[in-house]
Amino acid sequence: MGKVSIGMLGWRFDEAAILDDDGEFLPFEEMSPEDRKRIVRLGSIYNAPCNACWLIHGDADLEACNTAQYVYGEPLDEVILCEEHEPDFVYWFRREGGDEHRGTDGLEDAFFEWFADGGRAPEGYEGMEYVETDPEDLPEPPTVSPDDHPELTEEAIADSGVDLDPDYPS
Repeated sequence: MGKVSIGMLGWRFDEAAILDDDGEFLPFEEMSPEDRKRIVRLGSIYNAPCNACWLIHGDADLEACNTAQYVYGEPLDEVILCEEHEPDFVYWFRREGGDEHRGTDGLEDAFFEWFADGGRAPEGYEGMEYVETDPEDLPEPPTVSPDDHPELTEEAIADSGVDLDPDYPS
């Protein structure tokens, strides 16, 4: 078995670590803590608005935001992006110092600041190349009960100190 994306491109999983021989999700207790955390988080961010679109349009015009198809970073500090804005993140990460934030709690904030300050990829800059290019064909993340993972509920996220202010950055 190889690597697979679930719901969104970006985060990759070893198929054998999350799926059984029939292609069904393993029980969460059989997954590694890291895989379990990412799968659970995907249930919260799947079909959410693109972060870059949200920075442009804000909460007042969520309908104008594209649905995110890509996820980068670590759970609860991830950046989720649409097809249009994914090259901006890749450019920032590769060319504007974003890789300094790899694996840190500051990746999301650093990208948001760069993007809100007008940072964009040059015209025609390509994002990542994926073998599977149609997010519509990716398997959806499993449904997760917040009771089973209280650390990832909206209340727990709010209590964690993550800045969810719609006026970000100030």
